Amino acid sequence: MSYAREIDALNQSLADLNGKLNVSFEFFPPKNENMEKLLWESIERLNVLKPKFVSVTYGANSGERERTHGIVKAIKQQTGLEAAPHLTGIDATAEELRAIAKDYWDSGIRHIVALRGDEPKGYAKKPFYASDLVALLRDVADFDISVAAYPEVHPEAKSAQADLLYLKRKIDAGANRAITQFFFDIDSYLRFRDRCATVGIDVEIVPGILPVSNFKQLQKMATITNVKIPGWMVKMYDGLETDQVSRNLVAASIAMDMVKILSKEGVKDFHFYTLNRSDLTYAICHTLGVRPV
Repeated sequence: MSYAREIDALNQSLADLNGKLNVSFEFFPPKNENMEKLLWESIERLNVLKPKFVSVTYGANSGERERTHGIVKAIKQQTGLEAAPHLTGIDATAEELRAIAKDYWDSGIRHIVALRGDEPKGYAKKPFYASDLVALLRDVADFDISVAAYPEVHPEAKSAQADLLYLKRKIDAGANRAITQFFFDIDSYLRFRDRCATVGIDVEIVPGILPVSNFKQLQKMATITNVKIPGWMVKMYDGLETDQVSRNLVAASIAMDMVKILSKEGVKDFHFYTLNRSDLTYAICHTLGVRPV
Protein backbone atom coordinates (compact mmCIF):
# COMPACT_ATOMS: atom_id res chain seq x y z
CA MET A 1 0.00 0.00 0.00
CA SER A 2 1.37 3.44 -0.91
CA TYR A 3 1.84 6.12 1.75
CA ALA A 4 -0.96 8.17 0.17
CA ARG A 5 -3.32 5.20 0.42
CA GLU A 6 -2.25 4.51 4.02
CA ILE A 7 -3.00 8.11 5.02
CA ASP A 8 -6.28 7.98 3.11
CA ALA A 9 -7.25 4.75 4.93
CA LEU A 10 -6.51 6.27 8.34
CA ASN A 11 -8.49 9.40 7.57
CA GLN A 12 -11.35 7.36 6.12
CA SER A 13 -11.55 5.26 9.29
CA LEU A 14 -11.99 8.48 11.25
CA ALA A 15 -14.64 9.72 8.85
CA ASP A 16 -16.51 6.42 9.19
CA LEU A 17 -16.75 6.95 12.95
CA ASN A 18 -18.80 10.08 12.20
CA GLY A 19 -18.14 11.81 15.52
CA LYS A 20 -18.79 8.69 17.62
CA LEU A 21 -15.59 9.11 19.62
CA ASN A 22 -15.64 9.99 23.32
CA VAL A 23 -13.06 12.37 24.75
CA SER A 24 -12.19 13.34 28.31
CA PHE A 25 -9.70 15.85 29.65
CA GLU A 26 -7.42 16.04 32.68
CA PHE A 27 -6.61 19.30 34.49
CA PHE A 28 -4.69 20.11 37.67
CA PRO A 29 -5.58 22.61 40.43
CA PRO A 30 -3.93 26.02 39.82
CA LYS A 31 -1.49 27.37 42.40
CA ASN A 32 -1.77 31.08 41.60
CA GLU A 33 -4.07 33.63 39.95
CA ASN A 34 -2.44 33.47 36.51
CA MET A 35 -2.63 29.67 36.46
CA GLU A 36 -6.28 29.84 37.52
CA LYS A 37 -7.06 32.19 34.63
CA LEU A 38 -5.33 29.81 32.21
CA LEU A 39 -7.26 26.84 33.63
CA TRP A 40 -10.66 28.47 33.19
CA GLU A 41 -9.79 29.64 29.67
CA SER A 42 -8.90 26.03 28.83
CA ILE A 43 -12.06 24.62 30.40
CA GLU A 44 -14.19 27.14 28.52
CA ARG A 45 -12.51 26.35 25.19
CA LEU A 46 -12.77 22.57 25.61
CA ASN A 47 -16.26 22.61 27.15
CA VAL A 48 -17.82 23.11 23.69
CA LEU A 49 -16.49 19.70 22.65
CA LYS A 50 -18.83 18.08 25.20
CA PRO A 51 -16.32 15.73 26.84
CA LYS A 52 -17.59 12.61 28.57
CA PHE A 53 -15.95 13.96 31.76
CA VAL A 54 -13.07 16.10 32.96
CA SER A 55 -10.78 14.96 35.75
CA VAL A 56 -8.83 17.05 38.25
CA THR A 57 -5.60 15.76 39.77
CA TYR A 58 -4.92 15.63 43.45
CA GLY A 59 -2.01 16.19 45.82
CA ALA A 60 -1.38 14.14 48.93
CA ASN A 61 -1.79 16.89 51.53
CA SER A 62 -5.05 18.39 52.74
CA GLY A 63 -4.40 21.76 51.07
CA GLU A 64 -4.11 20.11 47.66
CA ARG A 65 -7.20 18.04 48.41
CA GLU A 66 -9.22 21.18 49.17
CA ARG A 67 -8.04 22.83 45.94
CA THR A 68 -9.13 19.78 43.96
CA HIS A 69 -12.48 19.69 45.74
CA GLY A 70 -13.08 23.40 45.10
CA ILE A 71 -12.17 23.21 41.40
CA VAL A 72 -14.28 20.10 40.81
CA LYS A 73 -17.34 21.65 42.42
CA ALA A 74 -16.82 24.92 40.52
CA ILE A 75 -16.52 23.09 37.18
CA LYS A 76 -19.71 21.15 37.92
CA GLN A 77 -21.64 24.24 39.01
CA GLN A 78 -20.41 26.68 36.35
CA THR A 79 -20.27 24.43 33.27
CA GLY A 80 -22.46 21.41 33.99
CA LEU A 81 -19.60 19.14 32.89
CA GLU A 82 -19.16 15.78 34.59
CA ALA A 83 -16.22 16.61 36.85
CA ALA A 84 -14.20 13.75 38.34
CA PRO A 85 -11.75 14.38 41.18
CA HIS A 86 -8.70 12.21 41.61
CA LEU A 87 -8.71 10.62 45.06
CA THR A 88 -5.76 8.78 46.63
CA GLY A 89 -6.18 6.31 49.44
CA ILE A 90 -2.72 6.24 50.93
CA ASP A 91 -2.75 9.52 52.87
CA ALA A 92 -6.07 9.28 54.71
CA THR A 93 -7.86 6.87 57.02
CA ALA A 94 -10.83 4.82 55.83
CA GLU A 95 -13.12 7.07 57.87
CA GLU A 96 -11.66 10.21 56.25
CA LEU A 97 -12.03 8.70 52.79
CA ARG A 98 -15.65 7.81 53.46
CA ALA A 99 -16.33 11.38 54.61
CA ILE A 100 -14.64 12.82 51.49
CA ALA A 101 -16.60 10.47 49.23
CA LYS A 102 -19.91 11.30 50.92
CA ASP A 103 -19.16 15.03 50.63
CA TYR A 104 -18.47 14.59 46.91
CA TRP A 105 -21.70 12.63 46.45
CA ASP A 106 -23.71 15.24 48.36
CA SER A 107 -22.14 17.92 46.11
CA GLY A 108 -23.44 16.16 43.00
CA ILE A 109 -20.10 14.57 42.07
CA ARG A 110 -20.76 11.11 40.67
CA HIS A 111 -17.42 10.15 39.11
CA ILE A 112 -14.11 9.59 40.95
CA VAL A 113 -10.67 8.58 39.67
CA ALA A 114 -9.48 6.18 42.37
CA LEU A 115 -5.71 5.91 42.89
CA ARG A 116 -3.41 4.44 45.51
CA GLY A 117 -1.09 7.46 45.62
CA ASP A 118 2.66 7.57 46.11
CA GLU A 119 4.01 6.15 49.35
CA PRO A 120 6.12 8.80 51.13
CA LYS A 121 9.55 7.86 52.46
CA GLY A 122 9.31 6.04 55.75
CA TYR A 123 5.69 5.01 55.13
CA ALA A 124 4.89 2.42 57.78
CA LYS A 125 1.11 2.09 57.71
CA LYS A 126 -0.71 -1.05 56.62
CA PRO A 127 -0.69 -1.22 52.78
CA PHE A 128 -3.75 0.39 51.20
CA TYR A 129 -4.30 -0.24 47.51
CA ALA A 130 -6.42 1.36 44.80
CA SER A 131 -8.59 -1.78 44.83
CA ASP A 132 -9.32 -1.09 48.52
CA LEU A 133 -10.34 2.48 47.64
CA VAL A 134 -12.61 1.24 44.83
CA ALA A 135 -14.34 -1.14 47.24
CA LEU A 136 -14.71 1.64 49.83
CA LEU A 137 -16.25 4.01 47.25
CA ARG A 138 -18.63 1.28 46.07
CA ASP A 139 -19.72 0.87 49.69
CA VAL A 140 -20.43 4.62 50.09
CA ALA A 141 -22.47 5.23 46.93
CA ASP A 142 -22.96 4.18 43.31
CA PHE A 143 -20.02 6.16 41.92
CA ASP A 144 -18.72 5.92 38.37
CA ILE A 145 -15.12 4.88 39.11
CA SER A 146 -12.04 5.16 36.89
CA VAL A 147 -8.68 3.60 37.79
CA ALA A 148 -5.16 3.80 36.38
CA ALA A 149 -3.55 1.27 34.05
CA TYR A 150 0.06 0.93 32.92
CA PRO A 151 0.68 -0.50 29.42
CA GLU A 152 4.46 -0.41 30.05
CA VAL A 153 4.13 -1.69 33.64
CA HIS A 154 3.97 0.31 36.87
CA PRO A 155 7.49 1.23 38.08
CA GLU A 156 6.91 -0.54 41.41
CA ALA A 157 5.36 -3.71 39.97
CA LYS A 158 7.20 -7.00 40.51
CA SER A 159 6.33 -8.12 36.97
CA ALA A 160 4.04 -7.32 34.05
CA GLN A 161 1.77 -10.22 35.03
CA ALA A 162 1.56 -9.06 38.67
CA ASP A 163 0.67 -5.56 37.46
CA LEU A 164 -2.04 -6.95 35.18
CA LEU A 165 -3.59 -9.05 37.96
CA TYR A 166 -3.57 -6.02 40.23
CA LEU A 167 -5.53 -4.09 37.58
CA LYS A 168 -7.99 -7.00 37.48
CA ARG A 169 -8.46 -6.68 41.27
CA LYS A 170 -9.40 -3.02 40.79
CA ILE A 171 -11.93 -3.92 38.10
CA ASP A 172 -13.33 -6.82 40.14
CA ALA A 173 -13.72 -4.42 43.09
CA GLY A 174 -16.09 -2.34 40.97
CA ALA A 175 -14.15 0.05 38.71
CA ASN A 176 -15.96 1.04 35.51
CA ARG A 177 -12.97 1.81 33.28
CA ALA A 178 -9.19 2.04 33.26
CA ILE A 179 -7.29 5.10 32.00
CA THR A 180 -3.73 4.43 30.94
CA GLN A 181 -0.54 6.22 31.80
CA PHE A 182 0.59 8.25 28.77
CA PHE A 183 2.57 6.24 26.20
CA PHE A 184 4.04 6.67 22.72
CA ASP A 185 4.59 3.05 21.67
CA ILE A 186 1.19 2.12 20.21
CA ASP A 187 2.06 -1.57 20.03
CA SER A 188 2.62 -1.60 23.81
CA TYR A 189 -0.95 -0.34 24.32
CA LEU A 190 -2.46 -2.84 21.87
CA ARG A 191 -0.56 -5.76 23.44
CA PHE A 192 -1.66 -4.59 26.87
CA ARG A 193 -5.30 -4.39 25.75
CA ASP A 194 -5.07 -7.97 24.43
CA ARG A 195 -3.51 -9.18 27.70
CA CYS A 196 -6.31 -7.47 29.67
CA ALA A 197 -8.86 -9.43 27.64
CA THR A 198 -7.08 -12.72 28.32
CA VAL A 199 -7.45 -12.32 32.11
CA GLY A 200 -11.10 -11.28 31.89
CA ILE A 201 -10.81 -7.49 32.16
CA ASP A 202 -13.82 -6.41 30.13
CA VAL A 203 -13.98 -2.64 30.76
CA GLU A 204 -12.77 0.06 28.38
CA ILE A 205 -8.99 0.57 28.51
CA VAL A 206 -8.93 4.29 27.70
CA PRO A 207 -5.60 5.46 26.24
CA GLY A 208 -4.09 8.49 27.94
CA ILE A 209 -2.78 10.91 25.30
CA LEU A 210 -0.14 13.48 26.19
CA PRO A 211 0.65 16.13 23.54
CA VAL A 212 4.31 16.88 24.31
CA SER A 213 5.17 20.57 24.04
CA ASN A 214 8.08 20.33 26.51
CA PHE A 215 10.33 17.42 25.57
CA LYS A 216 12.90 17.94 28.35
CA GLN A 217 10.13 17.77 30.94
CA LEU A 218 8.78 14.62 29.25
CA GLN A 219 12.17 12.91 29.53
CA LYS A 220 12.17 13.49 33.29
CA MET A 221 8.57 12.28 33.63
CA ALA A 222 9.21 9.20 31.49
CA THR A 223 12.12 8.12 33.68
CA ILE A 224 9.94 8.27 36.79
CA THR A 225 6.92 6.60 35.20
CA ASN A 226 8.73 3.84 33.25
CA VAL A 227 7.45 5.14 29.88
CA LYS A 228 9.51 4.34 26.77
CA ILE A 229 10.35 7.29 24.51
CA PRO A 230 10.96 5.91 21.00
CA GLY A 231 14.15 6.92 19.19
CA TRP A 232 12.19 8.50 16.33
CA MET A 233 10.55 10.83 18.83
CA VAL A 234 13.91 11.97 20.23
CA LYS A 235 14.99 12.85 16.67
CA MET A 236 11.79 14.80 15.98
CA TYR A 237 12.37 17.10 18.96
CA ASP A 238 16.13 17.39 18.45
CA GLY A 239 17.20 21.03 17.95
CA LEU A 240 13.84 22.48 19.01
CA GLU A 241 14.85 23.35 22.58
CA THR A 242 14.23 27.09 22.02
CA ASP A 243 11.50 26.77 19.38
CA GLN A 244 8.15 26.44 21.14
CA VAL A 245 6.04 26.90 18.00
CA SER A 246 7.74 23.99 16.21
CA ARG A 247 7.55 21.81 19.32
CA ASN A 248 3.79 22.42 19.45
CA LEU A 249 3.43 21.41 15.80
CA VAL A 250 5.43 18.22 16.40
CA ALA A 251 3.36 17.49 19.53
CA ALA A 252 0.07 17.84 17.66
CA SER A 253 1.32 15.76 14.73
CA ILE A 254 2.44 12.84 16.93
CA ALA A 255 -0.76 12.84 18.99
CA MET A 256 -2.96 13.04 15.87
CA ASP A 257 -1.16 10.07 14.31
CA MET A 258 -1.61 8.10 17.54
CA VAL A 259 -5.34 8.71 17.78
CA LYS A 260 -5.87 7.97 14.09
CA ILE A 261 -4.13 4.59 14.38
CA LEU A 262 -5.81 3.75 17.69
CA SER A 263 -9.25 4.65 16.33
CA LYS A 264 -8.63 2.32 13.40
CA GLU A 265 -7.85 -0.38 16.00
CA GLY A 266 -11.30 0.10 17.50
CA VAL A 267 -10.55 2.62 20.27
CA LYS A 268 -13.44 5.02 20.77
CA ASP A 269 -12.51 6.71 24.06
CA PHE A 270 -9.49 9.00 24.52
CA HIS A 271 -8.30 10.79 27.67
CA PHE A 272 -6.13 13.87 27.10
CA TYR A 273 -3.57 15.12 29.59
CA THR A 274 -4.03 18.83 28.85
CA LEU A 275 -1.54 20.31 31.36
CA ASN A 276 -4.22 23.03 31.72
CA ARG A 277 -3.70 24.19 28.13
CA SER A 278 -6.36 23.84 25.47
CA ASP A 279 -4.75 24.70 22.12
CA LEU A 280 -3.12 21.38 21.22
CA THR A 281 -5.93 19.25 22.65
CA TYR A 282 -8.57 21.28 20.80
CA ALA A 283 -6.71 20.92 17.48
CA ILE A 284 -6.31 17.16 17.96
CA CYS A 285 -9.98 16.71 18.84
CA HIS A 286 -10.98 18.76 15.79
CA THR A 287 -8.96 16.38 13.61
CA LEU A 288 -10.69 13.44 15.29
CA GLY A 289 -14.03 14.87 14.21
CA VAL A 290 -14.96 15.97 17.73
CA ARG A 291 -16.51 19.37 17.03
CA PRO A 292 -18.43 22.02 19.01
CA VAL A 293 -22.00 20.98 19.61
